[in-house]
Amino acid sequence: MKKILLATVAVLGFASVASAADLRPLPARPVVAPVYNWTSCYVGGYVGGAWNAEAARASDVNGYDFPFSGFYDVWNYDLKSSVLGGGTLGCNWQPIGSPWVIGAEGEIGYLRLTSSALDPFDVLQSINSSVKVGDWYGMATARLGYAWDRAMVYIKGGVAFVDVEATVTDPIANPFFVASTSESLATWTVGGGIEWAFDWNWSVKAEYMFIGLDNVSACGTNTNAALVPVGSYCWNHELDGIHTAKIGLNYRFGGGAPLVARY
Repeated sequence: MKKILLATVAVLGFASVASAADLRPLPARPVVAPVYNWTSCYVGGYVGGAWNAEAARASDVNGYDFPFSGFYDVWNYDLKSSVLGGGTLGCNWQPIGSPWVIGAEGEIGYLRLTSSALDPFDVLQSINSSVKVGDWYGMATARLGYAWDRAMVYIKGGVAFVDVEATVTDPIANPFFVASTSESLATWTVGGGIEWAFDWNWSVKAEYMFIGLDNVSACGTNTNAALVPVGSYCWNHELDGIHTAKIGLNYRFGGGAPLVARY
């Protein structure tokens, strides 16, 4: 009987110890922080400025200026800077566990660079050259970025579309002489920027892009031989390129959803 009583006391004591052990607090689990992922499509808007890379250069090609100056005239003038504004649409893809972000982006907006200048070598001071770049432009580019969670730096490049007009006039000619051209140029663009996601769906960016420009030729026909022989005359306009700088705001559709977790 005494043995049975001792065995019962031992069992109850063990059960009490086990129960007490169950009541001890479990070790705290580490806090799980979601990792931002840039995979998403987005739409956005931007504002900024644009300015000409170098002075525009007007060059007499086939001698209209010759009777007035004695040589084929070449003169430079600066285009006025412009405000910049428009919208973007694009998509990003960031592989899980990788800091690299691959994307494609389309952009369309407004800029207007204009200026004009009289031929300084024309003794009659009547021949005037003018250029306008704009009022619209567009881009289709690829992006490659490197992300640190919600911050990303990137480079981008592709094709740009710009409307360019060049005109040369001589009001002394009778009839009034005009040489002009209007072209929509397909050219190249390259640049980069930095973007920060301050919310799961919203991000801000600062970006610089350079748009290369081809030369354009303004041509017209003189029909009065009193001052210049009858014929077609052209002026080549060298435009070099456009610098642009902008800040923008993007909204990401389902953007930033955490695909992995950091412990």
